[in-house]
Amino acid sequence: MLRISNTVRVWLAVVNVENTDYSCWFIENLIDDLGLGLGNGLVIISHQHKSIMTKSSNAVDRVKNRKPDSSPIASSYDYKIRPILDAVDKLRLLKVTQEGIPLPTIVVVGDQSSGKSSVLESLARISLPRGQNICTRVPLIMRLQNHPDSHSELRLQYNNKSIKIMSESQISNAIDKATVEIAGNNKGISNVPLTLVVKKKDVPNLTMVDLPGITRVAVGDQPADIYKQITGMIMEYIKPEESIILNVLAANVDFATCESISMSRNVDPAGKRTLAVVTKSDKSPDGLLEKVTANDVNIGLGYICVRNRIKDETYEEARIQEAKHFDTHPLLSNMDKSMVGIPILADTLVQIQSTMISKCLPEIVKKINERLNASVFELNKLPRIITSKADAIATFMQIVGSFKETLQKILIRGEFDHVDDKEMHFNARLVEMLDVFSKEIHASEKSSEMFLVDEMEVLVEANRIRLPHLIQRYAFECLLKKKVNNISHFPVSFVNKVWTYLDFVCVKILNDHCKNYPQLVPSIKKASQNVVLKTKEKFLERAVEMMEMEEVTNYTCDPDFIASWNKLRNSHGEFLKAIHNRGSSFYMESNSMDIKHLWSVPATKRDEAFDLKMRMTAYWKIVSKRMVEWMAVQLHFLIQKLVNEEMEAEIINEVVVHGGGMEKMLEEQTSVVAKRERLQRSVSLLRESKEIIEGGGCRGGMSMVIGLCWVDRVKRVLALCLKIIVIAVVVVIVVVIGGGVIDGPSVRPD
Repeated sequence: MLRISNTVRVWLAVVNVENTDYSCWFIENLIDDLGLGLGNGLVIISHQHKSIMTKSSNAVDRVKNRKPDSSPIASSYDYKIRPILDAVDKLRLLKVTQEGIPLPTIVVVGDQSSGKSSVLESLARISLPRGQNICTRVPLIMRLQNHPDSHSELRLQYNNKSIKIMSESQISNAIDKATVEIAGNNKGISNVPLTLVVKKKDVPNLTMVDLPGITRVAVGDQPADIYKQITGMIMEYIKPEESIILNVLAANVDFATCESISMSRNVDPAGKRTLAVVTKSDKSPDGLLEKVTANDVNIGLGYICVRNRIKDETYEEARIQEAKHFDTHPLLSNMDKSMVGIPILADTLVQIQSTMISKCLPEIVKKINERLNASVFELNKLPRIITSKADAIATFMQIVGSFKETLQKILIRGEFDHVDDKEMHFNARLVEMLDVFSKEIHASEKSSEMFLVDEMEVLVEANRIRLPHLIQRYAFECLLKKKVNNISHFPVSFVNKVWTYLDFVCVKILNDHCKNYPQLVPSIKKASQNVVLKTKEKFLERAVEMMEMEEVTNYTCDPDFIASWNKLRNSHGEFLKAIHNRGSSFYMESNSMDIKHLWSVPATKRDEAFDLKMRMTAYWKIVSKRMVEWMAVQLHFLIQKLVNEEMEAEIINEVVVHGGGMEKMLEEQTSVVAKRERLQRSVSLLRESKEIIEGGGCRGGMSMVIGLCWVDRVKRVLALCLKIIVIAVVVVIVVVIGGGVIDGPSVRPD
């Protein structure tokens, strides 16, 4: 055996024979042993025994013309591939595509009156509905099965019905009746499929989907948007990468203008999964060879030209006339025999189908398992069905406990599950709000552009009979009260902001914990918002009290006050120097103060105001810090009390005592019931699909499909004929020169 490539091997046998009979016996047995009927080639060269050439030629012709099911390997192939096709067809019948699992499908498309039905009739050897306008109004799934019995078995399946058709003559009527039942009496279309099962002798093992022919103009009682409906249906079928597009074209039209070509090129620009069948070749033979050879419309899987059955011809007569037509016609006889005839079309479709199944089946198994696991997971996440009040109470307390634990984790301990969900990082957001509150208070300390003006006004209003240079306590309190009033809205704003955020977090956690029991959400949400509102009001009341205390009480034991006051008071010399030098500004703690208006102010008044300013600046730092710290401490305390004590009691009181929550839990929500039923159907369908895929013969058939895909490659040996001839000539030269005999096993040159 010579290995020419990874897919092509050439067997060379050089024999020395005593007589012609022995050589003929050898050649016939060699042909049978090598299974040359499956696409292999045989070259026999003899320089002495001419009769061997005649005998061997007859043997080769006999093998070539042998029917596929007469070959043991081909029979084994049909036997193994049938379970795979049945499995895929069962998956299609189960509508597994609704679970997002595409199936390998041969989709038959074509413009109206392109001859689609005639091609399908020739493949299936049956008669389909004929008539004017649209004949196919629903997707017709044709399952062809090679049947050893001469008696055909026919069945029509749709809408969970399975109707046995007693004879082939009843097929058209049965399809018409089912079509009317699905799509109505008018000429409208429907996407509900019909499945026609044809078990018949000498038909190819194929499953195809025939779709309505493309028409642009509505006729009679057809809907006005018939074109849009048909093209939408076709696109739905041909768009998946697993679909093989069988594009039926009439020989008498310009391929480039065909609507079906335009649609197939939209989804398959390279044409890798498009095969063209050219009908009516007997009516328009002129230029057909040039059209299919030029391939202007980019059909990747090639063209096959056919002659459809005419009038009362039997299918056997039609095949004979077809072969004669392509053999004798002055124009069509020049076509390569590998691209003409219904038998070639059937063989090509079987090989394409087998290749696609071998490619897609592992992915189908993977997707079924993935969808099944996902559906089971979602089903298990649904709440269990509650049948008693005791179960309802137990479930409710579990929800409340889980809700409380999550609040403690997020609001008190500051933990979080998702880094990216920053809205639920409660403590971090709370610190941000406190920082903003602190900055707002400190920003309010910015003095008037006119340095000491506020202080001098207060001193004038608080003036009374007193010793010189003695600052009145009353003036300090008036100034403090004024400053506190100026910032009184900040704590209120802070409380509102914090509690709005707290309510948002609580509701979000609540929705997460009650998503399986939406009937409880209104009551628990009401209880949650009630307790949050009560705590907010309490916090707001305390914040107002804090502001009132700061107004009437000027006290601190913080040592920073004395240190800060001394530091500020030490700047008095710089201030006097600036006044003396008629400076326009004075810097205090890096801030520039306008002092031009103080040039003419009496020194006593100016110095009193300066001292009051320094005392208030030092003390206000303490007040600002104390406010922020007090708000933080109160907030943390109230949130802990809310979560640990008040929230749970409020929810139980609202749901159990007032809300009738236990009775509501016994009534499962419509949306949950619908979701449960949908997931149960999905799980059931996917499990059945998995059983079909793993069923008897399917795994072995899958291996057989993959292993026998070489049949398609072997047919390409014709492209390497030149190499074969060269090798054969070399062998002849060796035999002629050497005159010897090469015996023993075949030789594989390195």
